[in-house]
Amino acid sequence: MNTVILEVRDAEQSFAQFASAWRAGQPADVSRISFTSPELLWKVLTAKRWEILKALCGAGPVSIREAARRVGRDVKGVHSDVTALLAAGLLDRADTGGIAFPYDAVKVEFLLRAA
Repeated sequence: MNTVILEVRDAEQSFAQFASAWRAGQPADVSRISFTSPELLWKVLTAKRWEILKALCGAGPVSIREAARRVGRDVKGVHSDVTALLAAGLLDRADTGGIAFPYDAVKVEFLLRAA
């Protein structure tokens, strides 16, 4: 299964994990996309954007118009959300000109601690 983990960790922690895996020669079994705070994660991954990801999971490449049809929204609004998801690395541009969600599963990880 091709899984992406969305996690909250600072850049230093992300780099340390990457460097450790690199030195050990370990292939990445999952992709990771890190956010520096839970607030940034939720700013990027809004409810409407989450619906787009769910609609595209396992669908292969589709046009933005088709993505909009699948989530029942206007093309302009979906285009704006797709642009943000592309910038965050959650969607890819397909060779055919459409967009694709290249993962079979999404896992969100963050820890809430007492202040």
